[in-house]
Amino acid sequence: MASTSVAASDQVSDLRSERSREARVGLAFIAVPMALFLFLQIFAIFYAIYISFFDWGIRGPREFVGLANYSDLLGDGVFIGKAIPNTLVYTAIVVPCQMALGLSLAVIVNQKIRGQTFFRAAFYFPAIASSAAIVVLFTFLTQPDGLINTLLGFVGIETDLNWTNHPGTALPSIMVLAIWTTSGTMMLFYLASLQSISREVYEAAALDGANWWSAFWKITFPLLRPAHFFVAVISVIGALQMFDQSFIAGGTDGSPANSLTTMVLFLYRATAATFEFGYAAAVGVVLLVFIMSLTLIQRRLFGQAPTP
Repeated sequence: MASTSVAASDQVSDLRSERSREARVGLAFIAVPMALFLFLQIFAIFYAIYISFFDWGIRGPREFVGLANYSDLLGDGVFIGKAIPNTLVYTAIVVPCQMALGLSLAVIVNQKIRGQTFFRAAFYFPAIASSAAIVVLFTFLTQPDGLINTLLGFVGIETDLNWTNHPGTALPSIMVLAIWTTSGTMMLFYLASLQSISREVYEAAALDGANWWSAFWKITFPLLRPAHFFVAVISVIGALQMFDQSFIAGGTDGSPANSLTTMVLFLYRATAATFEFGYAAAVGVVLLVFIMSLTLIQRRLFGQAPTP
């Protein structure tokens, strides 16, 4: 009896030792990524907040200015009148459109249709293509003698408008491009969530006489609430950080007439053009506040996921 107890105790000890070893190995694997995350993300945030209180040039701090950078930022007509409105309008339009299109595509490719794999790859392809290459190609297509105006001429709409170089159409054109290129990524996120919903739920709804639309609106859409939250958060963050499209299409000054100037492009302008790093850090802190505030609003909006 005593030998049995000793053997059981040894087994428990060996099990604890094995779990401890596995834990150490796991920590060793994540040590470098966690260190990089803490340095490049967490430390960088606090460092940006720190230098935003200084007149910080290319050679370092010149003097402590307190909230002067924030005061100057709030008095900057381009930042208040162009960068913030352009960013918010872009976010307000692009995010719901790419979510709706991504969900629609996910529902389509989740069906048992011929060529399902091809359509999934085709819808996702714009998301993995080079963003810079797509924007450059798009600017050629939207030239006065480009393909867009040529196609419009075929349907009786004659125009020589340069769609990405006109104050009234530059930002909407970039919005259309962004919605098309990002919807494939949203499709994948929604598709993963769709495939996790049990078929038994739909079978029970069918027995109750629910049609396709009722099943989607009453079952699928509510059960996708965690996916809605995830997709909305990453979409909003990506939209608020939009830079490459506006930079390639409009240059550093967000031409024409700052119609493509976003908060991140404004930040880039403060660093690359004038080397006012303290002022640029203040822009980054304001952008961080925007992102965190909208994320918290979305968290309250979507709440907890319903149980099937």
